[in-house]
Amino acid sequence: MSTIRFQLQDIPDGGMTSFHQDEQIILVTRDGDQVTAMQGKCPHAGADLGEGLRCDNRIICPWHHATFDAQSGELLEPLAMNGLERYEIEEDAANPDNKIIHFDKPIKFKDPDSQQQDSHTLIVGGGGAGFMAATHLRAQGYAGKITMISADDHAPYNRPLLSKMYLAGNIDEDKLLLGGGSWAEKNSVDLQINTKANEINPETKQVTLDNGEQLSADYLIVATGAAPQRPPIDGVDLEGVYVMHSFSDAKAIAEAVDNKNVVIIGTGFIGMEAAASLTQRGTTASITVIGMSDSVMDNIISPQVGAGLQQLHESNGVVFQMGAAVSEITSQAGKVSGVTLKSGKTIDADVVIMGTGVKPRVEVIETAKKDPKDGVNVSANLLLEQGAYALGDIANAQSVLGKLRIEHWRVALQHGMIAAENILKQGNDAIEVRPFDERVPFFWTQQFGKSLRYIGHAETTEHAILRGNPNELNYVEFYFNDDSDNAKVVAASGLAHDKDIIAIGELIRLGHSPSRAQIRDGLDVVQHLQDIA
Repeated sequence: MSTIRFQLQDIPDGGMTSFHQDEQIILVTRDGDQVTAMQGKCPHAGADLGEGLRCDNRIICPWHHATFDAQSGELLEPLAMNGLERYEIEEDAANPDNKIIHFDKPIKFKDPDSQQQDSHTLIVGGGGAGFMAATHLRAQGYAGKITMISADDHAPYNRPLLSKMYLAGNIDEDKLLLGGGSWAEKNSVDLQINTKANEINPETKQVTLDNGEQLSADYLIVATGAAPQRPPIDGVDLEGVYVMHSFSDAKAIAEAVDNKNVVIIGTGFIGMEAAASLTQRGTTASITVIGMSDSVMDNIISPQVGAGLQQLHESNGVVFQMGAAVSEITSQAGKVSGVTLKSGKTIDADVVIMGTGVKPRVEVIETAKKDPKDGVNVSANLLLEQGAYALGDIANAQSVLGKLRIEHWRVALQHGMIAAENILKQGNDAIEVRPFDERVPFFWTQQFGKSLRYIGHAETTEHAILRGNPNELNYVEFYFNDDSDNAKVVAASGLAHDKDIIAIGELIRLGHSPSRAQIRDGLDVVQHLQDIA
C-alpha cells in the first residue's frame, strides 16, 4: 500500500510529524492550512527526521544535523548531500477532513537553469570541502568546467567513517566513496588524483603542479586540508608506526593489527575512535591508549564526562595509561617492539598509532594571510582573494562565535556549499548566500555504538554545567567562557540528548544562547527554543 491518510489536526501548526508504514517514513509539515509531505528518512544516514527538531522553516536531523527547508525539502545544511523527495497530497473525496499522501508519486525538483557555461572552477583538494563545492555547483546548475586536483590516491571519500566504521570492519571500501564510484564522471568533474600542487597563487588564481604544469581558472577553491603531526619522539618513523588520516592510512592499519599488541598515542576523538573500532574489529591481541592529560578528550569534554567515556572503553577491554608522556618508541630488527614512558614503564607494542593532531596544509599557498597554526584568514564568505576561496581545515573564518579555524567534517561540507553559492551568485542576484557567520560548528564521535554530539565551540571545559550521568552514557553538558551568571552557552556536548544539542545550536545561531544562570536554574532548552522561534 503506497498511501498514508491523516487529518490536519494530526500535525501541530508550525510543526511536523512522521508517519511509518512498512519500511517507509513520511514526514509531514504544517503551516496553517498548508501541509507538505516529504521523505522522512534523512538521506545521509537514514535517521527519522521526525525525531529531530523544527525551528521556523528548518528541519534538523537528530543524528548529524543535516538541515532541510520545511516547505520545499531543499538542503540547507549538510551532512546530507541533497534535499528531500516530496510527495503529492490530496483530499479524501469521501471525507474532506482526511488527506492522502501518495508516496509512490514523488514531486520532481525543478531542474535549475544552466549558468556560467564558459567559466572554469579549479578545486585544489579532494576532501569533503572540495567535494561538496563541486557537487553543490552542479546541483544548482553550474555548467562551466570543474577541475579537481587531489594529492590523495583515491577519489573523494567519507573520511569520518575511516575511524568510526572502516577500522571496525563494518563498511566496505566502495561504500566510503562520496557520491559513488562514478561521481566525477556523472558530475563532469575532471578529477586528477595523485596530483600535488607545489604553488598556489590565490591572487592570480594559478596553480603550479609538481610536474611543472600550470593551471588557471576563473574561480579558485583552495581546500588542501590538514596533515597529521608526528611529535619529536625517538622511533616515530619506525616500521609499524602509523598515523590515522587518509584512506591509505586506515587500510594499512587494518592490515597490520591482526594478533598484534596495539598502542595508540593520543586521547582525542581520533585516538578514541580508533581504540573503539579496533576493539570491535576483534582481531588485535591488546589495545593500550596513552594520554598526556588525566582525562580523555579533555579539550572538549569535562573530566567527569571523560571518566564515563573511559569507563565505556575499559569495560570493553581497552587499557589506558593516563597522565603519561612517551619518551621513546623502541624497536627490534627495525620494527616496533614497544613504547617507553618517561616514568620508565615499557608497554609491549607491535603497532603504534599516532593520534597526535594535525596542522593545516598552507605551506604551498602564496599569501600573506596564512599562519602555520591558524591557517589562512578568510571572510565570512570564505574569500581569500577576489574569486579565490579557502575552505575546510585551513580556513580561519568568522562564525557566530568569532573567528575560528575548525577541523570538523560538517564544517568542511558547509564551506563547500558557501563557496559554491558565492560562485553561482556571480551575475545572479537571485541566489542567496548563507555565510559561515550564520552557522554553528558541529561534530560527533561514535564509540562502541554510542554517539557523543558536540555543538558550538568552547576554549575550555573549566566552567561547564553537567546534567545527567556520564557513567550511564546519558548526559548533556553546557560550556561557558567564565563563571558569571550572565555568561552565555558557547557549546554543549551530550549522549542520548539529541534534541537538547540541536536546540543549543539553534539558540546560538539565533543569538539567544541561554545564560549560565538560566542553565543552572534548570532551563528546558528545547522548550526555550520553541518559545522564541
